[in-house]
Amino acid sequence: MESGAAALGGVPTEHEHHHEHHGPPEANQSSRVEAQFLGMLLFIISEVMLFGAFFTAYFFVRVVGDASWPAEGDHLPVAIAGVNTAILISSSFTMHWALEGARNENRAALRVGLLTTALLGLTFLIIQINEYVHIGFAPADHAQGTIFYGLTGLHGAHVFVGLTLLTFATIRAFRGHFTAKEHRGVEVPGIYWHFVDVMWIVVYATIYIL
Repeated sequence: MESGAAALGGVPTEHEHHHEHHGPPEANQSSRVEAQFLGMLLFIISEVMLFGAFFTAYFFVRVVGDASWPAEGDHLPVAIAGVNTAILISSSFTMHWALEGARNENRAALRVGLLTTALLGLTFLIIQINEYVHIGFAPADHAQGTIFYGLTGLHGAHVFVGLTLLTFATIRAFRGHFTAKEHRGVEVPGIYWHFVDVMWIVVYATIYIL
């Protein structure tokens, strides 16, 4: 009877309201972890596994194959790479400075921090490319060369991606897009950039020093 009353223009019952909803239910989203933050963490985990594959090849050549590192007659510019490492580590501090500027509504610190980070990252890439030009061996020369270029080149590609993210963040910062409450566009690239820096420390210690 109630359904008939509703069909004739009466007030729908609670049971009828329940059946009026169409489509899948709304996705359940945790209030503790935001989607962008979680996505970046999962992406970084996948990247760690990618680097792990290259490190596996490196240790296989050095430990299992007992091959010299670098190959006989080759030399790695440890000092220059060390300076480059210091440059990249410094960029982590400027990235943190930029994020703190966003959190504290300090637009000058935000803008200068992002711009400085991008310039330091660009300097790192230029020095890395210059190293490739003068290092004296190619990826196809031997297994050591393949692994060296594979690991450092993979990292360089990640630096390039990080610079792209920093460029967009810097442009947005100069347009006044970020606030103390809304600065995810700085925080997420910052997480990625810190990951790139940490991975380089591992690469440098493994490839150049050990």
